[in-house]
Amino acid sequence: MQAVMDFIHNPVAPIILAGVIVVLVAAVSFVVRSLKSSHTQSEVPPSTSVVPEASLPQAQESEVEGAQRSRDGPAAQTADHSEAAAPHAERMFSQEETPASGIEEEHPESASIEIPESIPSRMGRLRARLARSGALGKSLLSLLSRGDLSAADWEEMEDSLLVADLGLEATDELMEALHTRVKVENTSDPQVVRALLREELLKLVDPDMDRSVNLAVRDVDGVQVPATILMVGVNGTGKTTTTGKMARIFRAEGHEVLLGAADTFRAAAAEQLETWGSRVGVDVVRSDREGADPASVAFESVEEGIRRGCDVVMVDTAGRLQTKSALMDELGKVKRVMEKHAPVSEVLLVLDATTGQNGLRQAEVFAEVAGVTGIVLSKLDGSAKGGIVVSVQRALGVPVKFVGLGEGPDDLAPFDPQSFVDAIVG
Repeated sequence: MQAVMDFIHNPVAPIILAGVIVVLVAAVSFVVRSLKSSHTQSEVPPSTSVVPEASLPQAQESEVEGAQRSRDGPAAQTADHSEAAAPHAERMFSQEETPASGIEEEHPESASIEIPESIPSRMGRLRARLARSGALGKSLLSLLSRGDLSAADWEEMEDSLLVADLGLEATDELMEALHTRVKVENTSDPQVVRALLREELLKLVDPDMDRSVNLAVRDVDGVQVPATILMVGVNGTGKTTTTGKMARIFRAEGHEVLLGAADTFRAAAAEQLETWGSRVGVDVVRSDREGADPASVAFESVEEGIRRGCDVVMVDTAGRLQTKSALMDELGKVKRVMEKHAPVSEVLLVLDATTGQNGLRQAEVFAEVAGVTGIVLSKLDGSAKGGIVVSVQRALGVPVKFVGLGEGPDDLAPFDPQSFVDAIVG
């Protein structure tokens, strides 16, 4: 107690006490600041507060490189920037190319153009197919192989020709001519009779008819206009398919073709035509709305063909019954509108060969309305209906120009009378 009293009365005591207080205050302040700092760190999210170990060397490297660039000057910085940009450009180029190549691999058909079969090749193949499956030919060959033909054999031959839709008049004419020649030749040899039958059938088919398709580019008032082809027929004859197959034939011959989808009433008709065209690189003019005026589409098709400098413009029309006068009048309108640009080169009537004599009435009505210049026989698949070739030609006075014998894209060929008769007679 005496020591404390002596310290208090000491003149230096206040100074010492003040120093102790200052030290204590400083110590307390340090402890408080430390506690606050640790509490703040514990509240920061790890994603922002924690730096991955792998990034630390990179950060250090960046600092070192930055310091080095600062020492080397602006020139060194520019060079480094260029080098850094080059790999980035390469990556961008690679990213742009990769999807493109991927699309090609996923849809290779979209970019591929088919090469249609040549005319001689498809004609030989179709001739062989008709010879193998022709019911008419088999029936006639069976009769001729019997040797001496009896009266019953002659009647059976006549019935076979009638069933084949040769027509009564043409059948009578053929049988009379064949009877006469057999008597003149005084022969019963099946090979001789077969040769005579071939000659007489060929006369009926008429090999002298002009079966070429008018594809001449013409000059109209100083403007080069393409050959225009109007495709007509009743529903279900395969008109749109035939149009696409004919486009393949013309492309195989080196023509620039444009298709017009004037069948604006049947759902997906334009899409079907576009599918055919895309396979051989042929564009299609179509309306953007269903039920549009077919004459307008036909007009625009010819107009676009002129603008592009095409050789051939083919216009597909809607199937229509020959008994519907309003629809037939509309078909006449389509042709007249097309002729505002240039005369129509060809009007091709597509007939289903299996319809037989009913097809003759169709042909007659379409010929009156549209001025048919040629016949395309679809579905001539070797059935006993091959005689329609003769009967329709005799009824209209216009030639059969194309025949189709199958569903394949190249199962259509120009009609060759001699090959047709050879396939039937053998």
